[in-house]
Amino acid sequence: MEQYYGTGRRKRSVARVFLRPGSGKIEINKRDLSEYFKRDIYKIIIQEALEITDKLDSFDVFATVKGGGTTGQAGALRHGLARALVSFSEDYRIPLRKAGLLTRDAREVERKKYGLKGARARFQFSKR
Repeated sequence: MEQYYGTGRRKRSVARVFLRPGSGKIEINKRDLSEYFKRDIYKIIIQEALEITDKLDSFDVFATVKGGGTTGQAGALRHGLARALVSFSEDYRIPLRKAGLLTRDAREVERKKYGLKGARARFQFSKR
């Protein structure tokens, strides 16, 4: 049985995505897509790569995702899915690159600095 693999990353999340020829079933951490992600926006984000390549009903997706929150996990899955599609066929590289799905989103949370409230937020200044 043929299988294609892609690793996706976003924020603190890492997704391992496996593509197999099938009917369009998406399984994340052994749970169905709609069971794992309740909000529709996450489902749209994840399926974007499959919609661009017109492969929504021709692959079964099996993924394991760790770390981060729901937004990071959805972004990591989208990135991994795009990479897996490129490993299936190099022809998909150009449309996926144009849509920005092959670029790893490098934005990370800035660390909190000592003496401050947060990364950049300061305590209110009092003159007296």
